Amino acid sequence: RGRSRTRNAALRGGGRRRLGVHSRHERGHAIHASTSSQPAAMASTKAAAPEAVAAKTTPEFVPIDSLRPGTQNLNLVVKVLDANEVVNKKRPDGSAVKIAECRVGDQSGTIMFTARNKQVDLMKVGNTVTIRNGKIDMFKGTMRLAVDKWGLIQAAAAADWEVKMDNNLSLVEYELVAYLDA
Repeated sequence: RGRSRTRNAALRGGGRRRLGVHSRHERGHAIHASTSSQPAAMASTKAAAPEAVAAKTTPEFVPIDSLRPGTQNLNLVVKVLDANEVVNKKRPDGSAVKIAECRVGDQSGTIMFTARNKQVDLMKVGNTVTIRNGKIDMFKGTMRLAVDKWGLIQAAAAADWEVKMDNNLSLVEYELVAYLDA
């Protein structure tokens, strides 16, 4: 009866101990062991050990006609065909919010692109841009290409190909259908 609740719980197999959390004795032992005197040569080899660095891979650029709802990590080179500024507001803190809907395309088709804030300045009619790490957002059942904070839009060299205007993927309306596997 004189035992504490945590000690009783520990004896029953329960208690507060979880993976990665050590008791006071183990923590003290680990701290004591790490502060033990090691030769200076061993300490310097641990610090100088090279860490594994992931090799950079070349991005795979995809055509617009291969885009599907819910896809992400898309790399594209597109021409800006149309740009309409939808929102241009000032926030109370003084910062501006700009949103533009742009129609972009390549030799396989076109799609609507939602440009936000600094992206709006790059999306001028006639410019060719490189979109890195883009994603497809759904808006009212249609696909929209977007780049969030993890992506990048860069100006590219002028492209010499013609845009296929008759394949607008943003005109295709998608519907979420419940599928029951019976």
